[in-house]
Amino acid sequence: MNGLEVLPLAVTMMLGPQIISAIIFVTTPRPVRVSLGFLAGVAIATAAGTAIMRGLAALLGNGVELGSSDDHGSTGQIIQYVLVGLLAAAALKSWLGRATAEPPKWMKTLMSAEPGRAFKVGLLLILAMPSDLVIMATVGIHLETHGASYAEALPFIALTVLVAALPLLGLLLFHKRAEAAMPRARDWLNTHSWLVNIIVYLIFIVIIL
Repeated sequence: MNGLEVLPLAVTMMLGPQIISAIIFVTTPRPVRVSLGFLAGVAIATAAGTAIMRGLAALLGNGVELGSSDDHGSTGQIIQYVLVGLLAAAALKSWLGRATAEPPKWMKTLMSAEPGRAFKVGLLLILAMPSDLVIMATVGIHLETHGASYAEALPFIALTVLVAALPLLGLLLFHKRAEAAMPRARDWLNTHSWLVNIIVYLIFIVIIL
């Protein structure tokens, strides 16, 4: 997988509660330690999830014939159309519910998180998010169908962790400015979670098509 393929996938992995959590962690009393715990969780979950998805793709093999990408009536194309329809419906739902949209209640407790809890959050946000599971499945299937080794997934894993680390890197590089900017970014993302969801859905539609 080249950089042009990997970068959108890595960015999409962190859109939503993932990047919001990363920003919240750099606004905690111990931002570096807590953020490093979060990044460790993200790294391990992404590496393990991708390996599992590649293994599942190898086990399934050719058990399911999805058909050619040029065959618009194939099972694969029908599944793509259904997914696009569901994603479009989800984006519309997010738009219609934007006035009452709120971040998850558990996110409000992250300000007091310790490194251990941040690590668990990093794991769960990757392994329990349907969107991230779909992306890791996409990478795993790509590796298997192209006969590529697991090592070729390392740029995807590294870029995902790098995107997750952007708030911490911003804090370390622009200390005073970042300390002032991060809480504003956190509050904006909390109040515009519906917009983040729509962006994720649209990116998935583009990836599928």
